[in-house]
Amino acid sequence: MKLRSSLVTLSVATALVLTACSSSQDGTAGTPAEGGAALTIAKPDGAITTESHNPYLGDSSASKYGYAKVIFEPLALVNPTGDLGTTPWLAESVEWNDDYTELTVVPRSGVTWSDGTEFTGDDIVFTFDQYLNGTLTDTSGLGYEGATVDGDAITLKFANSKYTAQARVLHTPIVPKHIWENIADPNTDPLTEDGLAVGTGPYVLDSWSTESVTLEANPDYWGGELAVPELHYISYGDNAALTTALVSGEADWAQAFIPQIEDSYLSADEDNQFLAAPTAGAGTLFMNLQTKPFDDVALRKALAWTIDRQAYVDIAREGASEVVWNATGLGGVLEDEIVPEYQGEDYSVDVDKARQILTDAGYTWQDEALVDPDGERVSFTISVPAGWSDWNTEQALIAEELNEALGIEVVVDQPDWGGWDAARQEGTFQAIIHWLEDTGNAYGLYTSTMDPKWIVDDKAQFNFGRFNDPAVTEALNTYATASSDEDRAAASAVLQKAFVEQVPAIPLGSHPLLGEFNTRNYVGWPSEEDAYASADPTQPGVVQVLVNLEPAE
Repeated sequence: MKLRSSLVTLSVATALVLTACSSSQDGTAGTPAEGGAALTIAKPDGAITTESHNPYLGDSSASKYGYAKVIFEPLALVNPTGDLGTTPWLAESVEWNDDYTELTVVPRSGVTWSDGTEFTGDDIVFTFDQYLNGTLTDTSGLGYEGATVDGDAITLKFANSKYTAQARVLHTPIVPKHIWENIADPNTDPLTEDGLAVGTGPYVLDSWSTESVTLEANPDYWGGELAVPELHYISYGDNAALTTALVSGEADWAQAFIPQIEDSYLSADEDNQFLAAPTAGAGTLFMNLQTKPFDDVALRKALAWTIDRQAYVDIAREGASEVVWNATGLGGVLEDEIVPEYQGEDYSVDVDKARQILTDAGYTWQDEALVDPDGERVSFTISVPAGWSDWNTEQALIAEELNEALGIEVVVDQPDWGGWDAARQEGTFQAIIHWLEDTGNAYGLYTSTMDPKWIVDDKAQFNFGRFNDPAVTEALNTYATASSDEDRAAASAVLQKAFVEQVPAIPLGSHPLLGEFNTRNYVGWPSEEDAYASADPTQPGVVQVLVNLEPAE
């Protein structure tokens, strides 16, 4: 992430001015529309039948619908797209020390909890101390070790560097001490009793049912009055039902992959909008480096010069991605991290070059079929779970491209999730398409594809190809723990060189955050030109979007 300076002190008011979309018709930031319309935020996850407003539980209704993020706010918002910048939120400033083991924050003044109690630094310390005293399980692996207070400044200390996990720290939901200190087990309490769902956020819980959840604008919100007076959260049975609701206007805002989105959604109304915001992660072809045919780097390089990434973006992802061509595997969001040696060193579809690489490595062709130096035909299976329509399409594209260009037989496998998951962990696959750990910087790609730390008890959570090079491992550790940008850049150069020379995986296109919304009643949404946040309503930046919205003329 582009937090190049250790100090970030940007007021929310200033941040909203910089996004150029914070002023309402009378020029006042966040002024509500006269009789403004509610927004319905939808998901395609089926019935959500159990009520729970606990922001720390991944299976709570607040997490599944996403409304926890408009009730409980974080210290700062890390933008996963655009400039990858950090905007202080409940903190007026955030400052990391040189090795990112300490975070100093100054609590925002003038903030109250939705029950009227003053928000103070004690709430921040209490929130993190829950991890220290064991009342809250540290599922994010923060390694928090305690806090010190010096005047208004609070310094949170961690066991190891958080450079590659800044967002995990900064996005921790801050909860009210005066309520949570009386909760016996915050790991399980659903917060359904009256007066427990208390936050600092722009909206407060109004009603809950298995059909929908309603939240009302917080009249005392520290960020000012809000244009949208009410939010409705609804979950539909599947993407088809969700698409129908978006087209009819029954739903206003969603995050979903919609096939044929131009015909099925955008063309239905000029106010219907769609934003695919590229992130530092990427849809990536992982190859099993331990077995044929991918134990030969020459074959991997030939594939890298043959697979059409533009087809992945245009056909498989229907434009909802951004192509990754650079040999380092880093996409456009991270182009400033590419070392000078590899700036402009891009792959393309160059079949002649791919064939020459194979010929030089001892491969031949018999009746247009590629034969390896051992005299065996080159063949492999590529596996993606059935129903993952975009990646299922990419399977077919890769099979066609490699057969026609290089004579490689590619078998398309579409198992159920369980079989696919077992194979990727146990290393019994040949090739899969998978996402990356998105850390907001180059580390995410390289740890995901080359870091042995992900192999535990012979099962992989990333690095599915089981790449292992001590020099690369050392560089990964240096990148994550360096106390200077110079040391981190030197480590990154080692990682990029290894990736270029060894081709442990082939990134295809950025893994985007998707958002469908309409501009019938409100404007000020994120856009390609103003990527102050993603348009995904399930992300922490949803609060920033809601503060930026203003009535449409």
